[in-house]
Amino acid sequence: MHIETPPAVKPYEKAEGERRGIVIVNTGDGKGKSTAAFGLALRAHGRGKAVKIFQFMKVPTARFGEHRMFEQIGIPIEGLGDGFSWKSQDLEHSAALARAGWQKARAAVLGGAFFMVVLDEISYPLIYGWLPLEEVLQDLRNRPSHVHVVLTGRRCPPEIMALADTVTEMTLVKHAFQAGIPAQRGIED
Repeated sequence: MHIETPPAVKPYEKAEGERRGIVIVNTGDGKGKSTAAFGLALRAHGRGKAVKIFQFMKVPTARFGEHRMFEQIGIPIEGLGDGFSWKSQDLEHSAALARAGWQKARAAVLGGAFFMVVLDEISYPLIYGWLPLEEVLQDLRNRPSHVHVVLTGRRCPPEIMALADTVTEMTLVKHAFQAGIPAQRGIED
């Protein structure tokens, strides 16, 4: 480990631009994309801001830890899919669910009632060709100026990343699953 001297002066200048809604992307093969998005949702909710979370790959009846907690504190979270593609019995049905789900999410993004809209795991229906990329890009551009949108998922299309104001790529360094440790409730759910 390298020991560093703490900075003695602020390492950046204060931004002078206008405050406006931003587009945030969490992508990459590392863990933490959805968790980081949920952290932003909690931060906004804690400031009294209206937040809505859409999960493109989770089923509407999902009861993972985040669903239970968000329900307790009053953040609406909605599953729009039928699980990951390898679990699907009918990929055309999965695609149809993604398209119908996008219409719900799109209404929330464009409607202006929410300070923040989280589009969890939206990269998958985009890269599978289930959602029209140009429509999603256009809607992100046309959203009300105060609406923040957070998109997550591996292999986020470069066009989305180019449009985004903030992009974070989570890098996989090491994962317990690689050592034979199975997923655990409260960690991977």
